[in-house]
Amino acid sequence: MDTGATSAHKTPGRATPFRKGELKHIILLFSYWILCLVILICFSASTSAYSSLSVIEMIFAAVLFVFYMCDLHSKISFINWPWTDFFRSLIAAILYLITSIVVLVEGRGSSKIVAGVLGLLATLLFGYDAYITFPLKQQRHTAAPTDPTDGP
Repeated sequence: MDTGATSAHKTPGRATPFRKGELKHIILLFSYWILCLVILICFSASTSAYSSLSVIEMIFAAVLFVFYMCDLHSKISFINWPWTDFFRSLIAAILYLITSIVVLVEGRGSSKIVAGVLGLLATLLFGYDAYITFPLKQQRHTAAPTDPTDGP
């Protein structure tokens, strides 16, 4: 019958806006969008041949950002969101690695070098995102009940 300060902090029926880890993921998506925008500006300053990768990743990050912010991922159940996010991150990491190596090997102009270095940074961030969103890593083992159901 405790009606003190602890009950004032609990609001019955009120759901938290984000589950554990979702806010971190939303912040990562927003940071990817900003990083892709900076890389796009650097690529556009030197050559537009490599800018399509940044544009596509900005679009994917913006779409997933909106889906997570509006909680649409919980309402659309026919898409496996953990695997979708994992493959988006993995493919982006591989493509940014390849593009950054090509740009750094060419190495003409300071904006290409900056874009290549930022592309390597994007590779690390997308690789980290692929690591933390790997669906099989997130599955936890649940303990079996220890209470016997059929007792003597």
